[in-house]
Amino acid sequence: MSPQSDEPSAAARAQDLRVLVLAGGLSYERDVSLRSGRRVLDALRSAGLEAELRDADVTLLPALRADPPDAVVIALHGATGEDGSLRGVLDLCGVPYVGCDARASRLAWDKPSAKAVLREAQIPTPDWVALPHDRFSELGAVAVLDRIVERLGLPLMVKPAQGGSGLGAAVVREAGELSAAMVGCFAYDTTALVERYVPGMDVAVSVVDLGSGPAALPAVEIVPRNGVYDYAARYTAGLTTWHAPARLDASVAADVAATAVAAHQALGLRDLSRVDLIVDAAGRPHVLEVNVAPGMTETSLLPLAVQAGGLDLGNLLATLVHLAASRPA
Repeated sequence: MSPQSDEPSAAARAQDLRVLVLAGGLSYERDVSLRSGRRVLDALRSAGLEAELRDADVTLLPALRADPPDAVVIALHGATGEDGSLRGVLDLCGVPYVGCDARASRLAWDKPSAKAVLREAQIPTPDWVALPHDRFSELGAVAVLDRIVERLGLPLMVKPAQGGSGLGAAVVREAGELSAAMVGCFAYDTTALVERYVPGMDVAVSVVDLGSGPAALPAVEIVPRNGVYDYAARYTAGLTTWHAPARLDASVAADVAATAVAAHQALGLRDLSRVDLIVDAAGRPHVLEVNVAPGMTETSLLPLAVQAGGLDLGNLLATLVHLAASRPA
């Protein structure tokens, strides 16, 4: 189902609003966030909005107090923009923002917690185990790794329990590779998420709510040249090919879209999200994770989906800004 709304009129109403775009921060994903922020800034200005780009630093709160914007667009990736803390501060300041609230952001940010909610809602997601670094050491690395392989089988996907952009993620195809993958993961987070690797088509589905309820944009198929959609593949030109819309049968595409919307709703999200899935050989979708602050760079998936859906990114963001500014504080 494609998003339906009074997008042009909502965007027109948003043109007299002043918008603050937050980007940068101090996470590993700072550079990507700045690129996203500049893309959002350009899109909002193209839609006729007065927009300003600002870093999330010590100058932010005094600026919000002295001259609060009508709405904020969060283009921060990593913990700063996705763990709910910044959203909680904006709530304290009474400043509306595009995207989900602090509670839902915290839930989606922690992958094991989010997967537990999805499983409870009977939304398919690969089997997993979450392992803090301290338990990994206390219980004996070799014994723990042997049990993981025995329980989940091979291959496996190892990634930080909290984090994005493919940082610290690795596919493990042989048991002997698991230890190094865990060490690499712990460099980015104190807890590793180890899940059963599901072979198939990587797709990303952006979910937007333009005032008539959440709806899926066309799925984007991801084909990394080295077979793994890691940080380099995401942000280096030429390392990944994207197909928008994804090359899926109509019935499978509809199932993928419905699964993404169901995940968005199960986690209590709002306005927009990006749901990452694997479609297995039988055409069944499996949710891997959900991102509440999707990338907006020139190689990001949400802008590709917006274009494939025949929408304009500036008008879409202007509509979301208007809806955010209209919400009660």
